[in-house]
Amino acid sequence: MRIERIADAAAVHRAADLFDSPPVTAATERFLADPTHHLLIAYDTGDRAVGMISGVEMTHPDKGTEMFIYELGVAPTARLQGVATELVRQLATLARERGCYGMWDGTEPDNAAGQATYRKAGATEEAPFLLLSWDLTTAEPTS
Repeated sequence: MRIERIADAAAVHRAADLFDSPPVTAATERFLADPTHHLLIAYDTGDRAVGMISGVEMTHPDKGTEMFIYELGVAPTARLQGVATELVRQLATLARERGCYGMWDGTEPDNAAGQATYRKAGATEEAPFLLLSWDLTTAEPTS
């Protein structure tokens, strides 16, 4: 297996099956153009994309910079072979090289595979928190 940092939108589109939805060209180009956004793709020995991880550096004035794992995906045929763990480790290495003080991710409470992967790659669990989100694609609330 080899892992590459991706800078070319064509590579993203060739690995479209690894994403939740087909990559959007404008969003892909915007993501790749930002030096604080990172996309790594794992390839098997046959040069087939078998996994991907995306990370975003987040900086705050009183904390410094940390890496947020935005998304992790592995092809069904490549699961349970260490692909996800190695992708997480490679992103952590990149984060260290870029001066990040930490790396984090949130996952669903019932995502046992994801939790196991993150723990295997060195993550520790922190106190639970409540996630609140906004759907900004809908009309603004009236009240």
